Amino acid sequence: MSRLVIVSNRVASAAEGKSSAGGLAVGVLDALKRQDGLWFGWNGKIEDSADAEVSFHRIGRIDCATTALSRSEYDLYYRGFANGTLWPTFHYRIDLSRYDAREYEGYLAVNERLAGMLRELVGEDDRLWIHDYHLIPFARACRRLGMRNRIGFFLHTPFPSEGILRTVPPHRDLIEAMCEYDLVGFQTRGDAQAFLDYAHRRLGLPMQGDTLRAPSGPVRVGHYPIGILPDDIQSKSKARSRSKLVATLKQGLQERKLIISVDRLDYSKGMVERFNAFERLLESRPAYRGQVSFLQIAPPSRSDVEGYRHIRRQLESTAGHINGRWTELSWTPIRYMNRAYERAALLSFFRASQVGFVTPLRDGMNLVAKEYVAAQEPEDPGVLVLSEFAGAADELADGAIIVNPYDIDAMARALDRALDMPLEERRERHEHMMQLLKDNSIKQWRDHFLADLEPPAVAA
Repeated sequence: MSRLVIVSNRVASAAEGKSSAGGLAVGVLDALKRQDGLWFGWNGKIEDSADAEVSFHRIGRIDCATTALSRSEYDLYYRGFANGTLWPTFHYRIDLSRYDAREYEGYLAVNERLAGMLRELVGEDDRLWIHDYHLIPFARACRRLGMRNRIGFFLHTPFPSEGILRTVPPHRDLIEAMCEYDLVGFQTRGDAQAFLDYAHRRLGLPMQGDTLRAPSGPVRVGHYPIGILPDDIQSKSKARSRSKLVATLKQGLQERKLIISVDRLDYSKGMVERFNAFERLLESRPAYRGQVSFLQIAPPSRSDVEGYRHIRRQLESTAGHINGRWTELSWTPIRYMNRAYERAALLSFFRASQVGFVTPLRDGMNLVAKEYVAAQEPEDPGVLVLSEFAGAADELADGAIIVNPYDIDAMARALDRALDMPLEERRERHEHMMQLLKDNSIKQWRDHFLADLEPPAVAA
């Protein structure tokens, strides 16, 4: 019987699976809950030997198969090419990107090793769904091992324009590897078009509609914006709205309005620009001084990558400067917290706030924006201020206040507008966005992608 096999860089542990908030993890868990399947990838551990074996665990009814990386593999594949080259480039930060041919070789080698391990776990009728930039060459590695399964790939990050992509020296090899998939999916129509344009112009592949004619066979290309489960999120945010954590938050606010942002600590999230916009609001609108607080929750990540250590120092310095300038005896403007909260707690924080401030410099989708909307009290909802460079802006443009995160003055004006928005307008915007989230939930994302992964019907 055919199974769905999902491959991602990281597989959640049994403990993580209970409360994981990451967009990829949530999507994978939901996709596998409803049918037989397997989740395969790295377990997050680094071991001395590169000959790590596969171990198994379960998350509910989901079978998970994982393996460790060696220190060398971690340095070359994960910390090196994936997060030192691809991540900054795909987020248009070529100033932070670096290239080392040894790291690229290590990246390819890990994809080949993982493909070899997976081959022993799958049947010939299983469908493979590969996720994200860590595993771009995975299908090619599978094909070289003789695997003829239907294999789809979904990129959770943005896909850059040709001029940006070409700053990665093996750009041609990467795109040729992507053309070994049967289906390649992106978050937005623009990302899908950028890939099609490169493959057609640079590789010279014939194109008919949304399908490329590659040497290995047809490659279907589409956009599949990842969604959430809005009713489930609204229920969870409501259930926790009277928790001790929320009571403590509200007690500290002392009736002040709250602007909230939640991001993994990353230079792509635009947090420095966001801090500066909040300060600009305080400068231009004195009435908000002492009346509005800004809560930024930013759990640390990839602390062994210099770019991440730098952004943390920069944020601490900026928050310290702003608070030093504006703090009063009973009010601190910015609460900047480098710690993680469980997902249900974050949803209750969203519900308690008046503005969700989601302004990445570049983002594939940004599910925080969608979760903020879904977590609101429908009768008295907060307002979403959203970057035009988040994939979510394609869907939420008519309900959110859309901003350019590089325009500090415009973001300050957007905050002013959001804080002062009449209740009737807030309700209308929220209702409109909630309907969009319901129409394009994570279930639709999964079903649409998997339907397109099916082999094309043969004409009678």
